[in-house]
Amino acid sequence: MQRQGKGRTPRRPGPKKASSTEKDPVGVYCRIRPLGAEHEECCIEMISSSTIQLHPPDGLKANRNGEYKEVQYSFKKVFGINTSQMELFEDVAKPLVEDLIHCKNGLLFTYGVTGSGKTFTMTGSPGEGGLLPRSLDMIFNSIGPFQAKRFVFKPDDKNGMEIQNQVDALLERQKQDNMQSVPKTPSSRQRPDPEFADMISSDEACKSENVDEDCCYTVFVSYIEIYNNYIYDLLEDAPYDPIRPKPPQSKILREDQNHNMYVAGCTEVEVKSTEEAFEVFWKGQKKRRIANTQLNRESSRSHSVFTVKLAQAPLDADGDHILQDKNQVNVSQLCLVDLAGSERTSRTRAEGSRLREAGNINQSLMTLRTCMEVLRENQMCGTNRMVPYRDSKVTHLFKNYFDGEGKVRMVVCVNPKADDYEETMLVMRFAEMTQEVEVARPVDRPICGLAAGRRHRNQAFRDELSRRLEERGGPSNADDPVLLNQLMESLPALPPCELVDPADDQTLPRLIEVLERRHHIRQIMTEQFNKTANTLKTMLQQFDSQLSAKETFLHDQRSRLSEKDKVIINQKSEIERLEKKSKTLEYKVDILQKTTDMYEQDKRSLQQELETREQRLQRELSEKKRMEQRMQGMVTDTRLKWEKECERRVNAKQLEMQNKLWVKDEKLKQLKAIVTESSHAAGCPPERPEKPERPSRDRDRNVAQKRSASPSPKPTAPPVHPMHRRSHSAGGEKWVDHKPTSNLDLDTVMQPIIPNAIKVSTPNEKALSKCHMYVLRHQELASDGEIETKLIKGNVFKTRAGGQAVQFTDIEILKQECPIAPSRKRRSGSAEGSTQIEDIENRAPAASTSSSHGYQKRRKP
Repeated sequence: MQRQGKGRTPRRPGPKKASSTEKDPVGVYCRIRPLGAEHEECCIEMISSSTIQLHPPDGLKANRNGEYKEVQYSFKKVFGINTSQMELFEDVAKPLVEDLIHCKNGLLFTYGVTGSGKTFTMTGSPGEGGLLPRSLDMIFNSIGPFQAKRFVFKPDDKNGMEIQNQVDALLERQKQDNMQSVPKTPSSRQRPDPEFADMISSDEACKSENVDEDCCYTVFVSYIEIYNNYIYDLLEDAPYDPIRPKPPQSKILREDQNHNMYVAGCTEVEVKSTEEAFEVFWKGQKKRRIANTQLNRESSRSHSVFTVKLAQAPLDADGDHILQDKNQVNVSQLCLVDLAGSERTSRTRAEGSRLREAGNINQSLMTLRTCMEVLRENQMCGTNRMVPYRDSKVTHLFKNYFDGEGKVRMVVCVNPKADDYEETMLVMRFAEMTQEVEVARPVDRPICGLAAGRRHRNQAFRDELSRRLEERGGPSNADDPVLLNQLMESLPALPPCELVDPADDQTLPRLIEVLERRHHIRQIMTEQFNKTANTLKTMLQQFDSQLSAKETFLHDQRSRLSEKDKVIINQKSEIERLEKKSKTLEYKVDILQKTTDMYEQDKRSLQQELETREQRLQRELSEKKRMEQRMQGMVTDTRLKWEKECERRVNAKQLEMQNKLWVKDEKLKQLKAIVTESSHAAGCPPERPEKPERPSRDRDRNVAQKRSASPSPKPTAPPVHPMHRRSHSAGGEKWVDHKPTSNLDLDTVMQPIIPNAIKVSTPNEKALSKCHMYVLRHQELASDGEIETKLIKGNVFKTRAGGQAVQFTDIEILKQECPIAPSRKRRSGSAEGSTQIEDIENRAPAASTSSSHGYQKRRKP
């Protein structure tokens, strides 16, 4: 980037010009950090030097919707876990430093999730210096002998650079030294910080060989951080107030007259060595905001931007002083950005300020992704959407680079552990999309129109002139100044020439003699001077002749060189034509490869869909078979149920008809008995009525109906006077709930709930005196093996003797059955046995109720 005017950046070319210039894609590199522990599951595999493959963890492999599957990603280069910091610097940052020395801008930033090794890649550790310290070391190793003195270059606070002469620079340097209470000595200035003392070994020192030696250089560094979308200067020396300390003031972004963004009021420190630059960097590093989170012990909570500005200006024609032309000042800068890691609050469990920090970090990274997507869409689809640079300070500060102000490089740091798989997938997608964004290639700009090699040429001329003088004149030429000095010292002094006596004849002759001697010495000096001048003139003529011969030779060489240049131009044009043809073929190959990949992907998707449909069809067939079996079972169960129900209804109807027939027979018997008695009373012998033949099962099962048809026998229990029955109008019925301790809880849905009941395990007089209803819970095993609960209910009466009596009136049967249990086979296959069982099931409650009326339970006081 070449500065114009007061060292300012030239105006960016418009979109139409940028479209006609050559473009390069954003260089994206990938670095894999080692696992923290050997037992951790790894989800990243390095396939080649430019390809990695992501494996979903074991817990996510069961997902069949295609979201989690093995995916491959390609980069410009992939650095494995055994890659050293030097190898990474050689491939990523060294070309950017070369461009910086040749007046080109560069942007290098690290990107990844929290704990993926971004800060280690950028800064490094003692013994393993990162990209930043190695870049600074290479810069000062290359321009060390050609640096200008301090304060010759001076920032103008408007993103430009000014040049001061030697006197003004010396005055400002003295003023700066006087302002410091303890001025830095050269030894203290060269003493590095112990944190960075052994970061780079001498064996790993790099140096650029293509440095223009006819220029003077100066390095300025600045260090800022973007925290919660605010910009803070980490090198600002704010006065400290112990009573009311003030928080650091945020900086604002401004646009200079050439539409380049810069941080207004940012501190730019002039440094002259690698150690001094380390000291400035560590001073700002101590102020950077870091915190301890669940995922990283020292997690960066802000985006840090370390900017290296290299100002250079050419020397004058003599090669001794800096050319005092501000239009010839060139300023290039290299921005080293350590982005904060994206993180999920569900994993870090951030709260309060940490939650706000994480939200702002994720928002700024999302804006960066959006800008890349819009740039990619504009370049590939020909659209003209506005790129939302202003939504975040990070993208707003570096928008000039994406618009064509320099090269852009990104190092994607990934952690191969399985816990970061989902975040790593998002990072890989962003990196893959970023590689398709193209940035205009910066052009080479000459520094000035003067011939190159002025410093060496002038020094060589001086050395050659001294050698020629020594060869021509020898030692006498070297002694000529001594001889001249001796002659000057041998000049006699003039005697006093004042005449006081007219007859004085000695003063004038003595004066004449001294003047003659001085004249003689002057003649000798003139001859010596002429001799030396002639010798020097001869040497100069010879030198001019040799120089003309050399110029003729150079002219011939230049003509030959021009011919060679024409040949080279023709070859370059041919190479460009072949390159264009190669690019066209590569583009066609890429299209064919993409088409092949699309077809392969469609084939895989169709195969997967076919397998899915086959599995679905198999499931439907198996489900259909199970449904058929279930329906057959339901039909069988329903048929058996209805057969049983029909059998039961037939048996009940037969029993009902038999009962009716028996009642008629009884009435006939009674009528016959009455007729017999009347005839007996009239004197006729009684005839014994014939009993109708009834099976024994009718007599056993219809006891209750006999009692209802015939007069009830007298109760055997003592009579209870109705006047002693408790009144129901006092407050409702009260029960005594007698539940023996041996009863089991069946845990059924329908449970007997008796309000106003006193629950007892053994009935007592006190409980019976307070209630007028009684219920007994009795459990027994039914014929089918299920537990049957009987609720025997009765009324409580007060006896004349003062005790309590219970007369049972009803029996309720509660039975729990399994609907899917197979029906039990009856032992007897006769119709009589089945009729007897069905008769008991239908008439048991009535019979029990009828038979319980005559039973009373008494308890004496």
